[in-house]
Amino acid sequence: MAETKDVFAQEPHPVEDDLFKEPTRKRRKSDRDQRFRAFPSVEQSSLKEYEKLESRTRRVLSNTYQKLIQSVFLDDSVPNGVKYLINRLLALIEKPTLDPIYIGLFGSTGAGKSSLINAIIQQAMFLPVSGESICTSCVVQVSSGCCVQYEAKIHLLSDQEWREELKNLTKLLHRMEELGGAEADAWNRDEAVEEATWKLQMIYGNGAESKNYEELLKAKPKGKIPTCRVITLKAEEAEELSIKLDPYIRTQRRDWHGEAAEMHIWPLIKHVEVTLPKSDLIPEGVVLVDIPGTGDFNSKRDEMWKKTIDKCSVIWVISDVERVSGGRAHEDLLNESIKACQRGFCRDVALVVTKTDKLHLPEYLRERKAGNQAIQSQREAVLERNEMIKLQRTRILKEKLERKLPADFNVLEASDLVYTVSAQEYWQQALLTEEETEIPKLREYIRKSLLDKKRRTVTKYVTEAFGLLLLTDSVNSTQKLPNEYLHVSDLRRFTEEKVELLEKAIAQCFACMERPLKEGVRTARTSYRGILRACLVRSKGNQGFHQTLKAVCLRNGIYASRTLARIDLNEALTQPIYDQIDPVFGSIFRTGKPAGLALMPHLDAFKYSLQEKMMEIGIRSGWKYDSCKKNFLIQEISAILGGLEDHILRRKRRIYESLTTSIQSDLKLCYEEAAQITGKKACERMKDVIRRGVDQQVAEGMFERAQERMQHQFQQLKAGIVEKVKGSIATMLALASSQGDGLYKELAAQNFPPCRLWNTRLIVCAQVELEKP
Repeated sequence: MAETKDVFAQEPHPVEDDLFKEPTRKRRKSDRDQRFRAFPSVEQSSLKEYEKLESRTRRVLSNTYQKLIQSVFLDDSVPNGVKYLINRLLALIEKPTLDPIYIGLFGSTGAGKSSLINAIIQQAMFLPVSGESICTSCVVQVSSGCCVQYEAKIHLLSDQEWREELKNLTKLLHRMEELGGAEADAWNRDEAVEEATWKLQMIYGNGAESKNYEELLKAKPKGKIPTCRVITLKAEEAEELSIKLDPYIRTQRRDWHGEAAEMHIWPLIKHVEVTLPKSDLIPEGVVLVDIPGTGDFNSKRDEMWKKTIDKCSVIWVISDVERVSGGRAHEDLLNESIKACQRGFCRDVALVVTKTDKLHLPEYLRERKAGNQAIQSQREAVLERNEMIKLQRTRILKEKLERKLPADFNVLEASDLVYTVSAQEYWQQALLTEEETEIPKLREYIRKSLLDKKRRTVTKYVTEAFGLLLLTDSVNSTQKLPNEYLHVSDLRRFTEEKVELLEKAIAQCFACMERPLKEGVRTARTSYRGILRACLVRSKGNQGFHQTLKAVCLRNGIYASRTLARIDLNEALTQPIYDQIDPVFGSIFRTGKPAGLALMPHLDAFKYSLQEKMMEIGIRSGWKYDSCKKNFLIQEISAILGGLEDHILRRKRRIYESLTTSIQSDLKLCYEEAAQITGKKACERMKDVIRRGVDQQVAEGMFERAQERMQHQFQQLKAGIVEKVKGSIATMLALASSQGDGLYKELAAQNFPPCRLWNTRLIVCAQVELEKP
C-alpha cells in the first residue's frame, strides 16, 4: 500500500503554511486578445466570451480570498476548515487557464515532419528538413506565445546524465580480446558501434572512440557547454532564428575521408522548445511536437520520448507517400500510437501521408485499372491517387484500431483518419490548390480542438468555483437548525453504504481483466521462443549486429537509434498478453460514452446518488432555507470526483506498463550477464545467455508474475480510490456541518462578508451552454 499512499493518501487540497500568499497576477486584456489571432471572427467571439466569463469568476474568487485573509489575519491559530477554504480558493485562482494541447507528429527521419510543421506555421524553412543531413533524434516542441521575438531553448543532458551515457558508449566500443579479421570487420560495421563512435568524436574529437571511460572524463569537450545546461537563442525574424538553431538540431554524416564533420553538440541535446511570437495561424495553447520514430539509446532522452508520446492528446503518424503502402516503419509507429491511447492521454490518432505531389505519371497510368475515367493531367492523377490512398488506409487503420481499442472509442468515430498533404505544393501550388494540400484542414482541426477544450475547461472551472463560493455564503446563514446534526449523520451513513457499493463495483470492473490476462499469459508461454528468435536472428547473420545486441543488454532489453527500428525484447515478449488485454483495458479506462466495463460511470453513479440524497435531506432538514449549504455539497462532490478522475488517468500508465516492467526486472541479471561477454563469437554467446535466461525465468513463472503484478496494481488503484473518496467526503461533510471544526463560528465572529455569485453563475452557465455546438 505504500505505493498507493503516495498517490492517494493525502488531503484533496493540502494545507499550506503560507496561507497569505498573493494570487498570481493575470495577463492584461490586450495580451489575452492576442491569443485569438489564429481564429476566424466567429470563433474569436466565442473564445473572448469564454475568457471574459473565466476572468469574471477569477475576480470573484480573488475578492473572496482577500476578504477571508483579512478576516483571519490577526488570529494566532487558523482552524482547519478555514485553511481548507483558503487553499481551495488559492488553488482555483492560480489554476492554469488551459493546459496545453500537445499534438505529436510522430514519424521516421525523412517522413516530412519538419516540412509539415513549417507549412502549418507558415514559415518555409524554419525547422531544418532532412536532406543530405539527418536531423537529431531529440524531441522538438513548437508553440506560439505573447513574446515579441522568436525564441528557442535547447535543453542539454545534465552532467550526471551524460556520464551515464558515456559509460555505456565506452562499454560498446571496448574489446577485451582481439577478434579475427572477418569478425572484426563485422564488428566495425555494427550500427551501434558507428553511432557510439560518431557521438564521442562529435564531443571530444577524432580518436575519442579509442579512449576509455576514465580518460574521456578528464578530456575537454571540443565545444563550450554551458553550466546551466540550457542554451537560449533569440531573434527578431524567423529566418534569423532558424540559422542560429540549425547547427544544434541538424547532424552531418561523416565526410568521404571518414573524419567527423563540423562539431555540433547534438549528442548532449535532450529536447528543444521553440516559441513563436503571436501567430495568426497557430493559437497559443497548442504545442506541435516533432517526435522521432525510434527513441534514443540515452535512457533520459528515451524516457522523454515515451513520456512525450503519452502526454499528447493527438498523434499524427507521418509517412511519406512512397513508404505508406509497402513500408513497415509507419505500422510500428501506429502501434506505438495506439498504445499511447491505452496508457497515456491520447484521444485521437490519424495517419498523415506527406509528399503527395510526388507521382510518376506514365507509371501510374500503366498500373491504373482499365475502365476508369481517362486522366487528362498530372493534377488529376495526383488527386485520384490521393483519394484512393485515403479510402484504403482509412479502412486498414480503422480495422487496426477496432482490434485494439473499445468499439465506441472516440477515434473510431472521427470523420478523418487519414490526411493527404503536400508541404511543397502548399508553397508552390503548381499542381494543387492550397485547400487541396490539406494544410488548412489540419489548421482547422487544431483550432477546433482548442475551442472545444476551452469550452469544457471554462464550464468545469466555473462550476467548481460556484460550489466553493456557496460554502462562504452559507457562513452568513442565520438559520438555526436543531436537527441538522442528525441529518448530517444520516448523510454520513448513506455515504458509507455507497462507498462499500462503489468498492464492490470497482472490484467487479477490474475483475474483467483476469480472463484476458490468463489467456495472454498462456499464449505468451507457448510463443515466446518464436518471438525471441525473431528478435535475435538477423537475415544477414550476425554481421553488424554484435554491439547492437550488446547495446540492447546494456539498456536492459531496449535499444533505439536514429536509423534502425526500435528493439524492445521486454515489450516483444509481453505483446501476446497485450493483444488479449488491450480491448478490455481500454474499455475500463475510457472517459467518453458509458460502457459496460468502464470505471468512470461507477464514479458518476456514486456522485449522482450522493447528490440526490443531499437534495432529499436538504428538503427534509430545512436546508431549503439555506440553499447555499445544500448546493455547496452538490457541487463539491463533483469537484472531488473530478480531481479523482485526473489521478486515475495518470495512474493507468503505471498499470499498463507493469507487464513490461515486470519482465524487464526478472530478466535484468540475464541482460547484465550477456552485456559482459566480449571476444570471439561474442554475439552468439550473448544470444545463448539471453535464451537460457528467458527459458529459466519462464519456467519459474515470469509471465505469471507479470500478471500478478498488474493485478496488484489494479488492487492498489481500487484501494486508493476508496481511501481518497472516504477522506474527501468526510472533510466535505465536516465543513458543511455547523457541528464541524469551528469554521462557521470563526468566520461569523469576524463578520465575514458574503460573496454572492448567483448572478455570475447564472450568466456564465447560460452563455457557456449557448456556445456549445
